[in-house]
Amino acid sequence: MKGEVEIRVRMIVRGRVQGVFFRRAAAEQARALGIIGWARNLDDGSVELVGEGTRDTLEALLAWAHQGPPHARVDQVEARWEPWQGDLLQFQVR
Repeated sequence: MKGEVEIRVRMIVRGRVQGVFFRRAAAEQARALGIIGWARNLDDGSVELVGEGTRDTLEALLAWAHQGPPHARVDQVEARWEPWQGDLLQFQVR
């Protein structure tokens, strides 16, 4: 059944996503969905998110990433689906 297999997604979110609490809001959203992983700022001004969970929960996080928190402006989200690695314990802000 869809949504039961664990998988990983890696997202690069571009726009005004640094200095607007994007990583913290992403962590809150991920934790609420039961996703483990991390969020970090990249040198080019984008944010990278990596999450592991079910396809359904990760698609929900991906949909949220297209909007972001109130003061963010998301211009682009690139997502790459990867095999689940199982090496993460919780969702962290890096």
